[in-house]
Amino acid sequence: MKAKVIKLDAQAAGGIELSDDVFGLEPRADILHRVVRYQLAKRQAGTHKVKTRSEVSYSTKKIYRQKGTGGARHGARSAPIFRGGGVYKGPKVRSHAHDLTKKFRKLGLKHALSAKATAGELVVIDNAEITSAKTGELAKTVANLGWKKALVIDGAEVNENFLLASRNIEGVNILPSQGANVYDILKSTTLVLTKAGVEALEARLK
Repeated sequence: MKAKVIKLDAQAAGGIELSDDVFGLEPRADILHRVVRYQLAKRQAGTHKVKTRSEVSYSTKKIYRQKGTGGARHGARSAPIFRGGGVYKGPKVRSHAHDLTKKFRKLGLKHALSAKATAGELVVIDNAEITSAKTGELAKTVANLGWKKALVIDGAEVNENFLLASRNIEGVNILPSQGANVYDILKSTTLVLTKAGVEALEARLK
């Protein structure tokens, strides 16, 4: 499939041929959902923790005698039935990450790129290079292009000036091709790829 290429000043810069194997698939929500779940589960901290019966600060002395009280039998105040006692089967510190094959993750990235191309939310630019790291100038450029929540994916390395200038612009993120991922792509309203980024992604996903 063919796509137009523009410059940062919105001037035309020719065209580019996009691989149908990467940008021309029929997007499948089930594949995208599984990969996004994998990403979010992997980044979840998992630091939630409650004290169990063995960890609460209580005496282990039997609180009253076994028989003759007319009440239920109890051993210690640390039992979950009492206020301040340990929690039964509460959350523990653990990793929420689960496995997903490399082949499936690669397929998910293809479907994410295809989803953006199908929705008309894919823009290809000649390069993402600016001469000075001035946020104000880049903000004007982004506003003129109509990018409100844009993810820019460059080649192996990103332009240092572009990276510095974009840091303080709300809704603009830039990643090298190796950092491209399904969650960030789907979260953006405009996916911006440089020509180097297209080549790197196609080489990575072939």
